[in-house]
Amino acid sequence: MSKLSIITKGLIRENPVLILVLGTCPTLAITTSAANALGMGVAATFVLVCSNMMISAVRKIVPDKVRIPCFIVFIAGFVVLTEMIVEAFAYPLYLALGIFLPLITVNCIIFGRAEMYANLNPVFDSILDGIGMGAGFTLTILVMASIREIIGAGTWFGFPLPVLSDYNVPLLAMAPGGFIVFGSLIAVVNKITKGKEQSQKETGCAGCPSAAACGKGGGK
Repeated sequence: MSKLSIITKGLIRENPVLILVLGTCPTLAITTSAANALGMGVAATFVLVCSNMMISAVRKIVPDKVRIPCFIVFIAGFVVLTEMIVEAFAYPLYLALGIFLPLITVNCIIFGRAEMYANLNPVFDSILDGIGMGAGFTLTILVMASIREIIGAGTWFGFPLPVLSDYNVPLLAMAPGGFIVFGSLIAVVNKITKGKEQSQKETGCAGCPSAAACGKGGGK
């Protein structure tokens, strides 16, 4: 796989939210505001890139029996660092993200890439994978939050929009609106890719978008 493909696969082909359906909880919870979504995306991407880099660097010296606890320690360490930075330099964002900022530690996207990619690939490729997956996550939640904020509240990044600020659909800013927009985006991506990324004919390892990364693409 080329370096460019490693980065771009997270945007559509292996989008962590719309294709792999990971990180659903923060996706639905913080996408009521575009500013919150962008902040969460940047924070998660930072943790993803740093943890991928560290895990890939030590993958050959960490015993297999303790690799999971080691992964958790690395990820948690970078999450604490991120939380401290956000609290120090973007306190309103820190308050807005609330519990979902420290919960990056157990985000399925980060742990999944650590296990499926960084644990099996060189450092540079793992960094590129983190950037690509982080960009896909950030772009997805930003688009989702923009739709919900613009139509649901008539604002974008907190700024009132003409007409929409007076005529909006509050439902989209509520919890049901998150599921509506989330399902709609999944349907759109499925239509664009024509379902090729997760063909129903392929099951097990052969049907997993990350099969190539873990070396089990043969469906064994």
